[in-house]
Amino acid sequence: MRNVDAAGLGIGDDHPPRIMGVLNVSAESPYDPSVYDDPGEAAEYVDEELIDEGADIVDVGLESANKDLDVLSAEAELERLDVAVETLESTSGDAVWSIETRYHEVADEALSRGFDMVNDVCGFADPEMPRVCREHDAAVSKMASPPDLERPGAIEDVEEIYDALSMNGFTDKTILDPAFGGWSEAKTHADDRETFRRLREFRGYGRPLLVSINRKSFLKTIAGRTTEEALPVSLAATSMAVERGAHVIRTHDVAETRDAALIGEAFSRRRHRRDGPVAVEELDVTTVREAERHLDRLGASREVAEESVVHTYELSGLPAEAVGALRTAADGDAAAFAVGRADDGDHGSRHAAPGAATRGVLVGTTAGISSVVSAVSGVSEALDATLTTIGDT
Repeated sequence: MRNVDAAGLGIGDDHPPRIMGVLNVSAESPYDPSVYDDPGEAAEYVDEELIDEGADIVDVGLESANKDLDVLSAEAELERLDVAVETLESTSGDAVWSIETRYHEVADEALSRGFDMVNDVCGFADPEMPRVCREHDAAVSKMASPPDLERPGAIEDVEEIYDALSMNGFTDKTILDPAFGGWSEAKTHADDRETFRRLREFRGYGRPLLVSINRKSFLKTIAGRTTEEALPVSLAATSMAVERGAHVIRTHDVAETRDAALIGEAFSRRRHRRDGPVAVEELDVTTVREAERHLDRLGASREVAEESVVHTYELSGLPAEAVGALRTAADGDAAAFAVGRADDGDHGSRHAAPGAATRGVLVGTTAGISSVVSAVSGVSEALDATLTTIGDT
């Protein structure tokens, strides 16, 4: 996993989760507590509510993401930039400053006037954005978006989100944002939930991930909460996102989100990594699709993807003929079957009495499990019905 240096702030697997606090200088922004048009008041908010509460990054939005509003032009964003710059100059706390924009002209001006990084909400739909970020040696968060400066974040399908992130390439300091919510009526809560379930896949590009899920509708609807009531669901999702590999969490609720992110990090699985002449990195792979993403990145054959993920299943109610068939079919490198005790409560024996149903554990790669399912087909209708449901895992 590539680490990114954002004006001295390390972002990636080698660093703790980073918190990006939000400041809006757009009067139409939907979340009032973060909206300011007076630089002095904005600076006070940044110091007390963001940096003092634990924000590593301050992300300044020049316009609202409300899909019902018109998209601002680059000229209109530039007119609002003065307030953002004056706020930066009036702030006493130490943080990395990010400008949220889709236009290279705005990014260039902001970086020239003291900003440290860019949050591109249109995913390099402006093809000049990568050049500007390289020239300033600036980190840039690249949000998945169609190649259209008027439709940021309006992608529904996870496969298309993944592909959109590669639009116009990457810089050496690119951070990826799969874009929850968005500026499109077509994108549903179910689309966002599927994207969250598959969050690990976006690690397949080998770059740090940014996640913006604070009080998002796809979370609120699960618990039936309003925006004002939605902090707990946001914090639960934050811990899960960090555990699944997110490196930056963008939020309006800095202190609480920081705590949730630290919990997620503390209980994340430890991935082995060692630098040196021959380096090694353990990849975070739990599904075949995730394995395929990494194989594609390395230009390696997808043929080994099904050998990259191991599954463990407990089976019960197994008749004697099924036990024998599973033992034979799983006797190889790709799958194994361990016989347990009988289902009748006979805890003193590891083997079932004649005719008794038995428990067991089937372990194997995706390819190995599929092979076992094929090999034992027809032995038992009940076994067939069960294994068919796991054969395509």
